[in-house]
Amino acid sequence: MLNAFPPLRNALAEHGLLADKSFGQHFLLDLNITRKIARLAGPLEGQTVIEVGPGPGGLTRALLEAGARVVAVEKDARFLPLLAELAAAADGRLTLVEADALKVDEAALAGGPGHVVANLPYNVGTPLLIKWLTGPWRPLSMTLMFQKEVADRIAAPVGGDAYGRLAVICQALCSAKVVMDLPARAFTPPPKVASAVVRLDPLAVRPPDAEIAALEKVSAAAFGQRRKMLRSSLKLLGGEALCERAGIDPGVRAETVPVEGFLRLARAL
Repeated sequence: MLNAFPPLRNALAEHGLLADKSFGQHFLLDLNITRKIARLAGPLEGQTVIEVGPGPGGLTRALLEAGARVVAVEKDARFLPLLAELAAAADGRLTLVEADALKVDEAALAGGPGHVVANLPYNVGTPLLIKWLTGPWRPLSMTLMFQKEVADRIAAPVGGDAYGRLAVICQALCSAKVVMDLPARAFTPPPKVASAVVRLDPLAVRPPDAEIAALEKVSAAAFGQRRKMLRSSLKLLGGEALCERAGIDPGVRAETVPVEGFLRLARAL
């Protein structure tokens, strides 16, 4: 029955829906693209997937076609009637939740383990990622679309221009790889920037929660003054003594310290 649905542009027109800039909305209406994103998320047959910001449901359709059980969290109530039509044809595999994704309890929504696949609203993408990385519910995988600049920061190698706090936190907990680039023209309306999809898979060994909390403090201080040497940028956390306990040269700058080095600083803290 999913194949019987009209093209997304027609569905939007029938419901009189336009993107709302206040929600950071840019729609992916090409089902070939959304199907590719679903494939990049891995085998989804019988898997639970949380999708944030489904909008008109282009990615939602692709996830359902892939056999997933989808929990779609949508803050913009205008899209609920259109999504409800999709849910009616999904044989009970689509649950709609009208809520702010920053405030939901993913464990309760998913009912257990699950994946996150989403074309994230630009204005909340990074806070949502940090929530899923450090919060109590830990996704089995995340396949997420961001502004390309943010995607590059997530997957940046040490020493690169984009390497910073976001790369350190993400890569301390996950393998992170940009798996797809999308030009602005792929969206309706086109944003002012290009986008990219990042695939994140949790590492086999996760640092303890206390170490992650310390990592957030250390990386924030180090990259908050990234042109300074660590002895200066980390001064309030112990400076040179902290670096020496971690076996890190206090005379280097943050962008030259690998993720494992920051984990050693976190453990020393």
